Amino acid sequence: MIDVGSSYFILLLGGIAFFHYGMTLAGQSLEKLLASRISGLMNKVSDNNFLSMVVGVSLTTLLQSSGAVTSMLVGLGSARVINLRQVMGVIIGTAVGSTLTVQLISFNLVSISLPVFIIAFAFYYQSKKVSIKNLALALMGFALLFIGMKMMGDSSKHFVENPVFADFFKALRDNPGYSLLVSIVFCAFVHSSAVTIGLAMALAAAKAISIEDAMLWVYGANIGTTSTALLAAAGSNYIGKQVAWAHFFYKTISVLIFYPFTSMFLNVLENLDTSSARIVANGHLVFNLISAALFFPFINKGALLIQKMFPKGPQDEFGADYLRMNNYQSTSLATSYAQREIMRTADIVMSMIGDSLKLFESPDPLLIESIKDRDNKVDFLYRETKMFLLDQANKSHTAVQQNILNMIMFISDLERAADAIDINIITLAIKKNALKLEFSEEGWDEIKTMHAQMMKVANMGINAYQTKELCAETITLKRELAKLEINLRENHIGRLNRGMRDSINTSSIHLDLLSEFRRIASLLCNHAYNSK
Repeated sequence: MIDVGSSYFILLLGGIAFFHYGMTLAGQSLEKLLASRISGLMNKVSDNNFLSMVVGVSLTTLLQSSGAVTSMLVGLGSARVINLRQVMGVIIGTAVGSTLTVQLISFNLVSISLPVFIIAFAFYYQSKKVSIKNLALALMGFALLFIGMKMMGDSSKHFVENPVFADFFKALRDNPGYSLLVSIVFCAFVHSSAVTIGLAMALAAAKAISIEDAMLWVYGANIGTTSTALLAAAGSNYIGKQVAWAHFFYKTISVLIFYPFTSMFLNVLENLDTSSARIVANGHLVFNLISAALFFPFINKGALLIQKMFPKGPQDEFGADYLRMNNYQSTSLATSYAQREIMRTADIVMSMIGDSLKLFESPDPLLIESIKDRDNKVDFLYRETKMFLLDQANKSHTAVQQNILNMIMFISDLERAADAIDINIITLAIKKNALKLEFSEEGWDEIKTMHAQMMKVANMGINAYQTKELCAETITLKRELAKLEINLRENHIGRLNRGMRDSINTSSIHLDLLSEFRRIASLLCNHAYNSK
């Protein structure tokens, strides 16, 4: 039997934990330290396949996780910021970038890991600069990584002597498919190919598994690491799914190409280095380099194939309905179509305003996702309509240009109102639900009153944009809303003075929510002051 209290068993689990935590700490610290460079790299993702591949290598090197990069790409695809063809090169680049950590851990640097950890620890607690603290944390993470590798190596030597493990490892050697499956599942569980390959190195060094088995673990780690992006794509749109599955197929097909030639491949690697750790690390490097070279010429064809496998569905069809015509007879006709697009945007914003109150009734991840999706649509329509109107402004005379400017200002206010809901109000709702807070009965009634009045003002503001005679009434309603907010704030402060616990606990959320409701209504009334 396996004795879970055995010092060697605990040493193995502890080594895996140290390794994994070290990887996470180093990656997160580097991300904070180099955040601006990471953002700059993401902006360089383009139709240039080679440049995209360089971006993939660089991002994975900085973040220390190919899974984190591909999950980021899935998110950008879901937001329609990028398309599949633009990121195919990045996907190949992430595979190459992931080899750096494996190369690093293949060298025996444990002798300097503890001194590095101590020095970095001292700098972390003595320095007041955020950049130095992040650098120190990154070095501490790498030191823990090597300590964890040493712990895994020391414990692995003793598991060969355990009958249960000996039988398990023998089964793996006799059935190569088991080694592949175990490594895939393990990598999917720990969300790190480096941890999986590091464990394979330790087991190979202890003779628990053969070099052939270790290479199978490399294959399995490359497939298993795709699980992170696949999970991230589960609730995304068609672009997010295309990115995640392109990553999966790239890794899987690469393994299928290499698998029949594993023995031949290892013979070549053993001529380069005799150390089991170096053979595994070099195998991982050469595997990804050759795979990148094989697939790079077929990036565009591969993108087309994936797009056919995961096509755009009816639910993904969203665009500017009234800006697609290119045969406008006049600027007036063109701007009338833009007006229809603006009102379509206004309808989406009003639906977001209406649902904003529901966020505080009960936690509903689906509603949050729906509001975020609507905000993405508003952002899209704002961008498309603004560019369309600016193009029309260049073709028109001064009077029409002023009208176009007013249209751009109004749709800009709509976009800002949507952002206020997506960013600020959702954040308040998440905070309330996470802390399991409840508004007082009086407080909740007042929030509903404020929301209802905001809806009234917002509706009037949008109607006034089309019917200028309503502008004066809109301004009056907006001023009444401001007075209502002041009265409701005074009521809330009165409850605080009476020591009402629910009001005290939710005070900041309550007051911020009132401010956000007033701000949203004000944004939709801005145009009325220019039309009096």
